[in-house]
Amino acid sequence: MKNRTFNTKALLIATGMSIFSIVLVFFGSRNLQNFDAALITYLFGTVFAFFGIVYRYSVWLQRPPTWIYFKRGITYLVTGKVFSHFWFASKETIENIAFQKFIYPRGKYRWMAHFMIAIGCTSAFLITIPLTFGWIHFTMAPNSISLYEAHFFGFKVMEFKLDSIMAFLTFHALNWSSYLVILGSLYYLRRRLTNPGLIATQSFEGDLLPLILLIAISVTGLGLTYSYQFMKGFAFDFLAVIHAVTVIMFLIWIPFGKFFHIIQRPAQIGAHIYKKEGMKQGMAVCKHTGEEYATNMHINDLKIVTQELGFDFSMEDGGSHLDLSPEGKRSRLAQAHLKARLAGGNLFG
Repeated sequence: MKNRTFNTKALLIATGMSIFSIVLVFFGSRNLQNFDAALITYLFGTVFAFFGIVYRYSVWLQRPPTWIYFKRGITYLVTGKVFSHFWFASKETIENIAFQKFIYPRGKYRWMAHFMIAIGCTSAFLITIPLTFGWIHFTMAPNSISLYEAHFFGFKVMEFKLDSIMAFLTFHALNWSSYLVILGSLYYLRRRLTNPGLIATQSFEGDLLPLILLIAISVTGLGLTYSYQFMKGFAFDFLAVIHAVTVIMFLIWIPFGKFFHIIQRPAQIGAHIYKKEGMKQGMAVCKHTGEEYATNMHINDLKIVTQELGFDFSMEDGGSHLDLSPEGKRSRLAQAHLKARLAGGNLFG
């Protein structure tokens, strides 16, 4: 079998989506009229990250188990009880994506730190990507030196005075994001440097590097603000280069490192819908223990996936080992061992 180093289908999808994003940059910035050339390196890093994310996500979706979950989740979301599923998906999005509720059972402080990182990163992306693409830009209002206008895709959406609270909150929005990310990352960094269990199992590139990058991006970003506001631009160029390097490293690392779970997380909502619908359709009963252990839909889909992967779990009586619960499998295996030993005439050897 020929070993391919890349997935052709995923490559084509990622290339097409990357070209589409560049087209959006061109038209969203009004033919590059509102594009800031100083952000060109950030643009390249963002497009590369987008390419890698789409490529890896496409490869991930092509895995038979993932595709089953994804296909079923989308099908149930847009058919049947659409409003019920939409309400469930909205609730899951608010609780587990926005408020990170799934972290809370692991500890209150871990949840707070994770929540701060999530909010900080999400708000930073929502601000920087439109700015980098030229979708958002600010201009002075005509015939005024104290009134600013905010434009989205070239259309004016709001205006505010330079000395207003709105101006202060808007122009320092990334600073608030940075503070949140730093606080949350420092908590997890301290935990990873002091917890013996984590020290024994963690890796630098998988666990420490993501936190270091987040802190470096946030600190250098804050440094730029303090440089031009309080230090008359001292070391601004140096900080700008360091900040750009850390941001681009972060963008490049997203498709290949731990940050990719951010992209995968929303798919969990589809898995929850799948489980919810499966329970409504009925539970599978283990043929050995007589107890429920999974949904019928899950077991049937599991049989399809295992066949696609080349595994055959059929039994001599026409049934399948997948019709047994984990307890039932262990019990059948123990019985088979006992039968083999009795047939061999050596019960203990």
